[in-house]
Amino acid sequence: MRSGQARLAIDYGSADTTAVLAWPDGTWTPLLFDGEPALPSAVLLSEDGTTVTGHPAWRAAPVTPHRFIPHPRQPSEQRLTVADTDVDPLDLVAATLRHVAEQAHQLAGTGIDDVRLVVPAGWGPRRRTWMRHAAHRAGLPPPQLIDAPTAVAGHLLATGLQLPVGAYIAVCDVGATAEVSVLRRGPAGFEVLATLADPTAGGTAIDDALTTTLTTSPPGADGQRWALTASLRAGKHALTDHPAVTVPLPDGPAVVLHTGLLDQAAQPVLHRIAHLTTEAITAAELTPRDLTGVYCVGGTARLPLLAQTLTDAGITPTLVDQPTLAAARGAADAGATNTTDPTTTEEPVPPVRRAAAIALPGFASLALVSQFLLTPEWRGSLMYREAILNWGELTMAAVFAVIACLSAGTVLASTIANRTTTPTSPGIHTGTGILAAASLGVAVSGMYAVVGSLYIGYPVNSFLRWTLLPITPSITAAAVMALIAARQWRTPAGGWSKLLAFPTSSVITAAAGMLLIQYSLTADRWPHLLLWIDLAGRVGGLLLGIGTVMAVVSQPILRLILSAPLAVITAALVSWPASGILGAIYAIAVTTWWLRQMWTHLLRPHRPPQ
Repeated sequence: MRSGQARLAIDYGSADTTAVLAWPDGTWTPLLFDGEPALPSAVLLSEDGTTVTGHPAWRAAPVTPHRFIPHPRQPSEQRLTVADTDVDPLDLVAATLRHVAEQAHQLAGTGIDDVRLVVPAGWGPRRRTWMRHAAHRAGLPPPQLIDAPTAVAGHLLATGLQLPVGAYIAVCDVGATAEVSVLRRGPAGFEVLATLADPTAGGTAIDDALTTTLTTSPPGADGQRWALTASLRAGKHALTDHPAVTVPLPDGPAVVLHTGLLDQAAQPVLHRIAHLTTEAITAAELTPRDLTGVYCVGGTARLPLLAQTLTDAGITPTLVDQPTLAAARGAADAGATNTTDPTTTEEPVPPVRRAAAIALPGFASLALVSQFLLTPEWRGSLMYREAILNWGELTMAAVFAVIACLSAGTVLASTIANRTTTPTSPGIHTGTGILAAASLGVAVSGMYAVVGSLYIGYPVNSFLRWTLLPITPSITAAAVMALIAARQWRTPAGGWSKLLAFPTSSVITAAAGMLLIQYSLTADRWPHLLLWIDLAGRVGGLLLGIGTVMAVVSQPILRLILSAPLAVITAALVSWPASGILGAIYAIAVTTWWLRQMWTHLLRPHRPPQ
């Protein structure tokens, strides 16, 4: 016996019922009925008033056909007449649910308090209440009702499918009937955008078509009808493993049922399913290209011709593993290691190397601001000295401070989002972390200006102009990204920490270039060192140009092509008057990087792979 409270999920369908028991550790097992995972939903009322369910009901149907009900799931207000007796369909459904509950208690070895019932997405409040009443009559605790497509989507996530927030999928549920739903994954779960059902497009319609194909005349009595239907159902399911099977007929010799005959009978029904799928996608105001995938579940979904029919209609389907159990598994969180909502979005934990890379722009910022403060060029007499400052170096120090703060804030927020036990969306943590980090970056840049003003002894206005103005576009982009992260409009591949990981190669190259430029401008001009000092400045200009291109372009071949002309230009600009321009050029490159990230990951229309 497993530890922890078991969860029972029941998918009560028109033709078959499946159920799954799951435990908190993620283990699960399907309930078996006469050795099969599918329990027929059919019931038979015996003469003594008892209700026979499942396979025994089908076996008894040819003998007492007037007491057999193949599809007890009826509209909530409908009454049935069986053997001249009015019967409430609620009692028939409750009988099947009671059968499932008894099997679950026997397997679990203890009482079950957590019950989930899978219902069609198109059911309204009346039918949902009706289903709750059926569970109550079956002796089950108050169940949680879960829409079938939402349960299937949860099963897909539990089995490893990657669905980012904002992705669209379609679930084609084809059992005895057909229901197609289009869903969007949001920060708190899946939202059903459109759902369409067709009771004439499913396994029951295919069975009727097979009856017409294999018999020259319809069965003369109800008993023969149910015996023939049972034989055809068994033969149709056997074709999934064999190319041909022999099907006995109640009023004649046996016939050979092969895949060609099955396809011939199923083709019109499957065309209706394809049309229904197209209509559901259109009703959600989407196109097939907008969908991450179309996932087929249900017993009829096993037919190979269904996939071909959907493909011919411009839809690429995927058959879900264990299609008859997918909804029950998803409703039970089977395969999940916890009992929380399986659709909760998780921010990937940043790798250690990414966290370590945060220190690089921070150290670069401290090195640049330290050199800026310690190496001003003083001109004039003692009473009227004037400091010639490398404003570009101060600008780059402020830019690197913002980059370091945003990288650190995003990594910490991503880590907290993975460790928190509250139901808050991880995007909220990430957005808050980005805003806090951006505020810290502004504060550090302002501190650089104030400290520089006090240390040099000049008014603070110029210092603020060269620290705060260049970082304003980057801070604005960070605020927009924080809003997008909180609203979960888009989730970048690898998480927000990867999105905001500024290229370390650009930081190292540009920082080294500016350090060499400042050294060349302030070093003592000894005659034998003039050539080397000037060469250091030109090399610094080259490095700054290369670092600027590294920030804007990621492709190696483009970096090589663009670095040469820009490096020559920045090397030629190395001088006191142009030092501020060099810093501004790099600040513009950083802003361009932010805009490129926003376009690539957030603003570009989302076209998931087909």
